[in-house]
Amino acid sequence: MDALTFAKAISDETRQEIMQLLCCDWLSVGDVVERMGVTQPTVSHHLAVLRHAELVNTRREGKQVFYTLNQDAVSVCCGMLMQTFAPERTTITLSAITVNETS
Repeated sequence: MDALTFAKAISDETRQEIMQLLCCDWLSVGDVVERMGVTQPTVSHHLAVLRHAELVNTRREGKQVFYTLNQDAVSVCCGMLMQTFAPERTTITLSAITVNETS
């Protein structure tokens, strides 16, 4: 993915909110609609944009599709933006990174 596609995908506040909801959870369109209080067509549209940008992963269970944030893609895209716009800051030491471990 290129930096422009990533930037366009995250430029919308509704998509940013959806990405936050999907950060660490698998949710259906109905789950997102319920949590955000917006219409199903609105959520479906925004998920389609995020899918096109490869920022969400999908999993099908019967007729339902569940979505989760593709955290690897977000990391790569943020790195691409840094290389493009802040190349002197792309070297990050481990001491500057907070690691959250889950068991």
